[in-house]
Amino acid sequence: MRKIEDIECFLLDMDGTLYLGDKLIEGAWEFLQILEEQGKQAIFLTNNSSKNKYNYHRKLAKMGIKADPENIFTSGEATAIYINKEKPGAKIFLLGTPLLEEEFKFWGFELVHETTPDYVVLGFDTTLTYEKLWKACDFIRQGVKFIATHPDYNCPIGAGKYMPDTGAMIKFIEASTGKTPLTIGKPSPYIVESLREKYQISHDSMAMVGDRLYTDIELGCKTGLTTVLVLSGETSLEQYRTSKVQATYVFSSVKELGQTLLEAE
Repeated sequence: MRKIEDIECFLLDMDGTLYLGDKLIEGAWEFLQILEEQGKQAIFLTNNSSKNKYNYHRKLAKMGIKADPENIFTSGEATAIYINKEKPGAKIFLLGTPLLEEEFKFWGFELVHETTPDYVVLGFDTTLTYEKLWKACDFIRQGVKFIATHPDYNCPIGAGKYMPDTGAMIKFIEASTGKTPLTIGKPSPYIVESLREKYQISHDSMAMVGDRLYTDIELGCKTGLTTVLVLSGETSLEQYRTSKVQATYVFSSVKELGQTLLEAE
């Protein structure tokens, strides 16, 4: 087991790990300062593909966190990197927000609506229409490759409420077509491959820090990453104790993780 103080790059989930809604979790700002002072890298990693790194940069800034947009990595960008390796300039039928469309145009993909695409890509589309779903199902039945940015069923929006996420949309398409997508975001190993390609980071130097067992921690189980579960978000200690998915380290929050790093100096 790699010692936590030897980790050089922390992959940080955000909602439930650094903040809840629009409020920083106690000790989160100090934790990021500790990483900076110790010369460790922080990469903000999210499955949410409805927004891009610039949106998250602004959100973090409003909470007092100064983050380089290039150190914010979404499942949307990871998906674009994956497809770009397979087929640069591909034709894509995209179910996604205007911000995700911008991400794919940046990578040089052609977004099509009537022409048969090379890929159907499903993101967290808060502009979703029945017409989009219908067209996607038609293309997938024709044999077009089906990719989803991430598998989350629900997205937390604060006050104990949720909105349906990409995983719920996947189920609609699966029920109609019988086809399961290739999924890029956590817990898929593809997001780690895309991340390593962008940042040129060695596998052993990274740790995944998050509050969800079935995305954040399972990602580490599938890829061999060091994992850190924080109990400040979705997962309770009682849930963790009965789970088959186990983390390398468990802390009450990133505040306790930061204190552990300081004590190890």
